[in-house]
Amino acid sequence: MIAYSTLGVSDMTRAIAFYDAVFAPLRGVRDITSQTWTGYSRAGDHGKFFLTRPFDRAAASAGNGAMLAFLAEDRAAVDAFHAEALRTGGADEGPPGVREGMNPVFYAAYVRDPDGNKLCAFVRK
Repeated sequence: MIAYSTLGVSDMTRAIAFYDAVFAPLRGVRDITSQTWTGYSRAGDHGKFFLTRPFDRAAASAGNGAMLAFLAEDRAAVDAFHAEALRTGGADEGPPGVREGMNPVFYAAYVRDPDGNKLCAFVRK
C-alpha cells in the first residue's frame, strides 16, 4: 500500500553513510543518488525509501510519534541493523529483543538516525 517514504536530512553525506550501513543487513541497497534525493529499495519489494533535504530549506526535524519500521529476514539482521546504527552515529531507542505480549513473536530493535528520526527493524519469528 505504501509506494514510498521520505525522511528529511540535514547532512546528506552523513545520512548516506548511516543508511548504507543499517540497510545492508536488511538487503536494502541505495539505487538513486542525486543532488536532491537518495533512494533505497530491496529486491522483490515495491516500496522505496528516500532521503532528502527539506524543500523549505529549514532544518530537518523528526516527527514526534512518527517511526518507520523495516522488515528483516531474521534476528541476526535485526541485531546487525542495531549495531550498525550505533556504529554510524545513531542512538539506541530499544535494544534488540523480543517484545512481550505479541503473537507471533515480535523481535525488534529501535534506533534514532543522526537527524533524530525513529527507526525499527523487526522480524516476526
